[in-house]
Amino acid sequence: MSYRLELKNITKQYPAVRANDDVSLHVLPGEIHAVLGENGAGKSTLMKIIFGAVKPDAGEIYFNDALVQVRSPQEARALGISMVFQHFSLFDTLTAAENVWLGLDKKWTLPEVIERIQAVSSDYGLEVDPWRPVHTLSVGERQRVEIVRALLTNPQLLILDEPTSVLTPQAVEKLFVTLRQLAERGCSILYISHKLDEIRALCHRCTVLRGGKVTGEVDPRQETNASLSRLMIGSEPPQLKRVAPVLGATALVVKNLNLAKQDPFGVNLQDICLQVQAGE
Repeated sequence: MSYRLELKNITKQYPAVRANDDVSLHVLPGEIHAVLGENGAGKSTLMKIIFGAVKPDAGEIYFNDALVQVRSPQEARALGISMVFQHFSLFDTLTAAENVWLGLDKKWTLPEVIERIQAVSSDYGLEVDPWRPVHTLSVGERQRVEIVRALLTNPQLLILDEPTSVLTPQAVEKLFVTLRQLAERGCSILYISHKLDEIRALCHRCTVLRGGKVTGEVDPRQETNASLSRLMIGSEPPQLKRVAPVLGATALVVKNLNLAKQDPFGVNLQDICLQVQAGE
């Protein structure tokens, strides 16, 4: 079987911790593959190794069945590997197009980049206004800029590190539509998360890490949250007890609040009404 990406026995030791301990995984072309684990399980370190930002102490990386040495993010992008980090790397004072342009081959002019942004945005349903300054963008809009920047390199493998940690549920749904489109067109996706419901809804396969080691590889669509939790933390998740709230007197009342937008990209508040009770 031909793999888009194959890791064999990847190990990375830091002075106080072994972040990755003999980790192996493989990703098929067009597959959305989750890497699941708690904070500190070694997920981000493993992704940085694939992207050339961290050098492993041992192990091998194969890309399209060829043994590769990924010594830098530039080499990763040249191979066809792009990554969208959990913490965005955008300059607030520049436009979306200028930020995208900074990360691309200098053979492109800014008007050409704007044209390509518009084409990719339209193709994948990613709403990005190339002329908007980044400081006026919401978190979801900033993430779309990062994804468009990654897609303009025509990646064969896209790595997303905790992509929904700062998104609204509506933005998550939009992101999933885009990722499914990408996968259908043959792009492989490594999806790093600890959100079980999302992984079960989106991903075809899942590699689980705990303490830097692989504890299982499963089809998340065939698993429950409890079974994935056992692989991730080694035990059943604690049972949650729901306690009915005891509501007191009204603590805040807002009636017919209106406020004109404070900047060109803001929104007006019109006739906002709400009330909040003590204990609510």
